[in-house]
Amino acid sequence: MPGNNTLSSVDAQTVILDGHSLTLEQIVKIARRGHQVSLSPKALEDVHRARACVQSRVSGGETFYGINTGFGALASVRIPGDQLRELQVNLIRSHACGVGAPLESEVVRAIIVLRLQTMLRGNSGVREETLRQMEFFLNQGIHPVVPSQGSVGACGDLAPLAHLAMALIGEGHVEWRGDVYPTSVVLAKLQRSPISPEAKEGLSLINGTQVMTAIGMLALDTAAQLLCTADITLAMSLDATMGTATAFREEIQKVRPHHGQRIAASNMRKVLADDGLRLSHAGCKKVQDPYSFRCAPQVHGAARNAFAHVQDTLMIESNSSTDNPLVFPDTNEILSGGNFHGEPVAMVLDYLAIAIAEIASIAERRIDKLVNPHMSGLPAFLVKDSGLNSGFMIPHVVAASLVSENKIHCHPASVDTIPTSAEQEDHVSMGMTSALKLQRVLQNTARVLAIETLAAAQGLEFHKPLQGGLGVRAAYEFVRSNSPALDKDRALAADIEKMSSSILAGELRRHVESVVGELEL
Repeated sequence: MPGNNTLSSVDAQTVILDGHSLTLEQIVKIARRGHQVSLSPKALEDVHRARACVQSRVSGGETFYGINTGFGALASVRIPGDQLRELQVNLIRSHACGVGAPLESEVVRAIIVLRLQTMLRGNSGVREETLRQMEFFLNQGIHPVVPSQGSVGACGDLAPLAHLAMALIGEGHVEWRGDVYPTSVVLAKLQRSPISPEAKEGLSLINGTQVMTAIGMLALDTAAQLLCTADITLAMSLDATMGTATAFREEIQKVRPHHGQRIAASNMRKVLADDGLRLSHAGCKKVQDPYSFRCAPQVHGAARNAFAHVQDTLMIESNSSTDNPLVFPDTNEILSGGNFHGEPVAMVLDYLAIAIAEIASIAERRIDKLVNPHMSGLPAFLVKDSGLNSGFMIPHVVAASLVSENKIHCHPASVDTIPTSAEQEDHVSMGMTSALKLQRVLQNTARVLAIETLAAAQGLEFHKPLQGGLGVRAAYEFVRSNSPALDKDRALAADIEKMSSSILAGELRRHVESVVGELEL
């Protein structure tokens, strides 16, 4: 079933959509926090001009793909004027054949935002009435049930977008107020009529990259939490294993000035400031830690650089026209092109999955060092009476399992293509597969970081009364407020899930930032 995000309609700040200036923060506000939307009057003027262009050119007897022709390999079939409305409805119904588990409600909200955004640019040729229907759905918390599988990511995300369009015309099912209903039932309760799509509108509703892009944008928000949290968990593990922070010094980063590396090292220095544990062993013979500690700025930094590139690409995509054909009212032209092709999005979603998987991979190596007494100097598997108790033996196994699974999900979907539509659509992006794999990698990585957090906090128990860095102390306190120390074996599944949820929600990060200041991304 779709997610059960709750709308905050009382104090929600309205986001104005104009087709050109949507930000990641605004998408998160609407999709994850239930903020309302309104449509820019200036953008609606552009919408009206594009619609007038469509009506003028079609009424003149000209032929345009998808407006008065069939679709895909049927593009050569001319459709009579009195059947154009039926053509658009048939298009939506025929393409609504997606399968698999429904997308979460927050993803559906992001999809609707991005559909509105692309249409408000004035290149799609739709009516204002169609946009107002999507605005109404968002503001009333009506979320079409959209299956997650069935898109090859060229001609856009056709099947999932068709399910969204089905709801706009009063068909299919929607999630509303926590339950799933036939769309017609909800519209009747709200005394709202379905739309009846006119020439080109059915095609405009289903043609574009908004499903894979919506997942990607929300993935960016999640990835930001994981990247900053990984700097915190690294610092906790370093203190728990009595490591050295020399590798994080600014001098080292300056002579290899990758932006992400410098930021990661800076965050680590913040979290490790005022470190009593490090001072306690300043004169020991240990001068270098394993790569999973010493090279963390380089690995965490490379993931940050990937994040920045992905964000740049997805922000362009979120403020672009991805319809086909495109309407250009200034020159009174309707032009066929390929802006619906998902390759730019597919590639960067594959890239982000690789980057985040590496965060989990290096974290798992640090967990291994924590539980290994020969590497950590701590009791075996971080528990007293090892043997009678297994401690963190199997949480480490779980982390290894998740990291291994991530490697499978990091095979790039964007290198694959299967020709469709009788060879008319002969190269596709598979961007939706990239998006779905990325979601899994993010979930797995959050759990690996949760396990590292719990294991590192357990390691710190054995150094009391000495305490770690300022941020490490704050992180330890946060962990202990959610999970007690492990004195003897108990089931840790609930602790891992609780900590994972806190990491995804940004709660651990915010708690540490309240002490050390903002961690940079």
